[in-house]
Amino acid sequence: MKTQIDHLVVVAQTLAQGVAWCEATLGITPGPGGEHAQYGTHNRLAKIATPGHQLAYLEIIAINPAAKKPLATGAARWFDMDDAALQAAVAIEPRLVHFVAQTDELQAGRNALKSLGIDRGPSVHASRHSRKGLLQWQITVRDDGQRLFDGALPSLIQWGKPDAAEPLRLHPRKSLPRSGVTLQSIAVTHPTAAKLQAAYEAIGLTGIALETGPANISVTLHTPKGPVTLQSHGI
Repeated sequence: MKTQIDHLVVVAQTLAQGVAWCEATLGITPGPGGEHAQYGTHNRLAKIATPGHQLAYLEIIAINPAAKKPLATGAARWFDMDDAALQAAVAIEPRLVHFVAQTDELQAGRNALKSLGIDRGPSVHASRHSRKGLLQWQITVRDDGQRLFDGALPSLIQWGKPDAAEPLRLHPRKSLPRSGVTLQSIAVTHPTAAKLQAAYEAIGLTGIALETGPANISVTLHTPKGPVTLQSHGI
């Protein structure tokens, strides 16, 4: 199987703070996103695609205080958004915390990781409305909401209905104009780099520099402000 970078995940305490951070840090205003009813979150998006990362976009996501559907008792939000340490970090400043990898073989990816003793979580069907129509996707979300490997193991996403003949026909990139920001590189350091490398190989993910070291995701973007590097610092 083969995967590729789908999007970067920046968590903010509020979406307004996320937008302000994007304007100050990257020099652009993110485009519209939508609401995720089952997790009580909402987002804004910016296209950061390049020939080497053709699907890539930036997601700024926050808990939606106006969510119409309350989160089920005991349920956990995706991307560790209920984690106290993560919430404390993003209360200071929005933070890159994770990335998501696209595949057309999500079940195979889950099985490949399971063979390594890694539970990436079940495949959850989600959807939201966009200007181009209804976006539908499947994404791996653990019941406890954990990202794993300090966010450095990507969640897997497959766009479209489970039986869609063209799973990428509707993708957020279709409704996003060029933002002036592009993804140049992504690098990861982690104390268990060898196991993480095996996981990347199992799902066919390439193009990420990986070394042993303190947990960190480092992403370099070309922006109107020049090169900007975002780091997770182990959150």
